[in-house]
Amino acid sequence: MNFARRPIRKRLLLALATLPFFGVVAAFGIAPDTTTDSIVKETIVQAVDLPEIELTDNGAFDFWREERIARGDTLPDLLGRMGVGPDDTRSFMETARQTPTLGRLLPGRTVLGRVTSSGRLMLFRYMASEDTLITVSRSGETFKAEEQAIQAEARPIMRSGTIQGSLFGATDAADIPDRIASAMAEAFSGDIDFHRDLRRGDHFSVIYEAFYHEGRLIRSGRLLAAEFTNQGKTYQAIHFQDPDGREGYYTADGQSLKRAFLKSPMPFDRISSGFTSARFHPVLQVWRSHKGVDYAAPTGTPVRAVADAVVGFAGKKGGYGNLVILNHNRPYSTAYGHLSRFASGIRPGSRISQGQVIGYVGCTGLCSGPHLHYEFRVNGEQRNPLAMKLPTSMPLEARYRAQFAAHAQPLAARLEMLRNTNLARFE
Repeated sequence: MNFARRPIRKRLLLALATLPFFGVVAAFGIAPDTTTDSIVKETIVQAVDLPEIELTDNGAFDFWREERIARGDTLPDLLGRMGVGPDDTRSFMETARQTPTLGRLLPGRTVLGRVTSSGRLMLFRYMASEDTLITVSRSGETFKAEEQAIQAEARPIMRSGTIQGSLFGATDAADIPDRIASAMAEAFSGDIDFHRDLRRGDHFSVIYEAFYHEGRLIRSGRLLAAEFTNQGKTYQAIHFQDPDGREGYYTADGQSLKRAFLKSPMPFDRISSGFTSARFHPVLQVWRSHKGVDYAAPTGTPVRAVADAVVGFAGKKGGYGNLVILNHNRPYSTAYGHLSRFASGIRPGSRISQGQVIGYVGCTGLCSGPHLHYEFRVNGEQRNPLAMKLPTSMPLEARYRAQFAAHAQPLAARLEMLRNTNLARFE
């Protein structure tokens, strides 16, 4: 829009209209009985040259997106998950081809991008190692890459939010990285079923590490503490690493939040079919029992083990398609069917840790669309995992309790402050 030839009278009206926004209020008055008929009135119109205003995507709707690099990920995969448009992806890849380090993506690390609502990539950061940062910044319609050695500064960040719809929607609104949101969901997964238990008005607070270099955010670190109020009941999680290197999340009184079994093999996806004695099978077109829980999710979504286990079976099996059976402490076992593929190293006899990815959602065997078929078995018999009271785990060792209490007290105090002040963000 070009304001260069707008009449000055209209510009003055515009200026007066905007004065209150700058904290200025002016009052004008005329004394009673003042005669104004004799005043000569003259209208002056004068063109005033003003600088042109360039309408650009100036960051009013920017979002910071953080993505964890999975095995097999490529740069276009990561940019796509961040919401970067195809034109910027092509331009970015032209720059990436001239920066070999940028092409060496290490699974487990994260990338950080500032992306506008229209899909324009404004900034991209990748910690190629603990002390090497690659920054790709926008320069017009192209990108420029810079690699530098850094020493990042860790800062604690505090955020709060309220559930209006989904967990990720609420954490996005509170400017909480997806990585931290996932860590919070993981920490509380033994107490809260994020498929079924969330309610509008549920409240949460988090304290987490963020790493900065020269005042710029580089990446998020660990979730240090969290609090979640679900349906009126409040849960707390405090991270603690003992002198032997074992780490986990605990309640304020030292009870471990790591349950023997997670409530779900996937934190956030929709239950499409529950455990029932009579269900109309969408493929066979007959009524039959459904001795498991189906989680609808896109093909390729990671599936995790709900508990420490040994792989009992990994292969094709009838209507299950690609199936993994995990044997836990007797008498428990779990089954994961319709997988598109198995995770690396998943073979009979392999030892698996709780939360480890064992495969990926697919539609093999008898199925009408991509989903995970999950079964919980006791002595080989299928039980409804959503209705069972699952075994709990052991508390913190007594010899570490004093050290934990000293560590937990300031974090618990910050969570209380967040709860009482209802801050959306604080750093």
